[in-house]
Amino acid sequence: MNHDFEKDSLGTDKDGKEVLLSEIWPSAKEIQDVIDSSISSEMFKKDYATVFDGDHRWKSLDTPTGKTFEWDAQSTYVRKPPYFDGMPSQPKPVTDIASARVLAILGDSVTTDHISPAGNIKADSPAGKYLEAHGVARADFNSYGSRRGNHEVMIRGTFANIRLKNMLLDGVEGGFTRNFLDNGAQSTIYDASVAYQAAGIPLVILAGKEYGSGSSRDWAAKGTALLGVRAVIAESFERIHRSNLIGMGVLPLQFKDGENAQSLGLKGDETFAISGITELNGGGIPKEVTVTAGDKTFTAKVRIDTPGEGDYYRHGGIMQYVLRQLLQ
Repeated sequence: MNHDFEKDSLGTDKDGKEVLLSEIWPSAKEIQDVIDSSISSEMFKKDYATVFDGDHRWKSLDTPTGKTFEWDAQSTYVRKPPYFDGMPSQPKPVTDIASARVLAILGDSVTTDHISPAGNIKADSPAGKYLEAHGVARADFNSYGSRRGNHEVMIRGTFANIRLKNMLLDGVEGGFTRNFLDNGAQSTIYDASVAYQAAGIPLVILAGKEYGSGSSRDWAAKGTALLGVRAVIAESFERIHRSNLIGMGVLPLQFKDGENAQSLGLKGDETFAISGITELNGGGIPKEVTVTAGDKTFTAKVRIDTPGEGDYYRHGGIMQYVLRQLLQ
């Protein structure tokens, strides 16, 4: 379109005279005069006075009373999460990690979708079995993303991506691991974590480069923590997921340059101990910790990168930190 609105006419009037845009465009004063004569504040007060009242259908809904949310114990979509269960008013001292077992050995570029998939829930998965046990028909399982308000579903979905490759197992893909409380038998990652937590055994994840890449999916860190994982030792981390792990009380540790689980000869059946993290109790952040795995010992870099992250970890996570700040 080649038209100069300042010089070229828009057309002609009834007498054949050319008409320019500037001749019919209203002035700012004319526009304001029309607004002033046509619109008043009373119009808005009248139309919006009852905007939050709702219609008869909205008013007929049963609503609980009180100042706090009333959780529905029967809901399979939204359930009260356990983040604050048993939380004391003051944080407990940070402790070293002892007698830990490996939940998974993972390779490079493990994404947050590998860790916490958002797709459809399979019927034979731990999450599918949970929903079926709670009376949900398979056709109504929906997706992990739609049920992210139910921690019971999301814990069971953590590391349940069908393409996950856990190197504790040969030739197996999906959310599986070895349960060393059952002589190393194959198990779902969720079922193994339940057994370990019942026995009071903390868990660790070993991983390669770019662990937690992809979208900054909060449940990738939440689910990891709720599985009982206390530390993730990786060659490198995606920035946001590393921070999210700290926000859930999970310790991110990084192998020294040139080292990884394979070069150190770690097979995953070892019992792990991580010492030196208690330096956080004095207000500082240790640069390194000592990791003992069976008869092997190595040092790992602590990836708590800021004083604020140190505070979150001391409190057991960012939510506990914020709640305690509000209660002070």
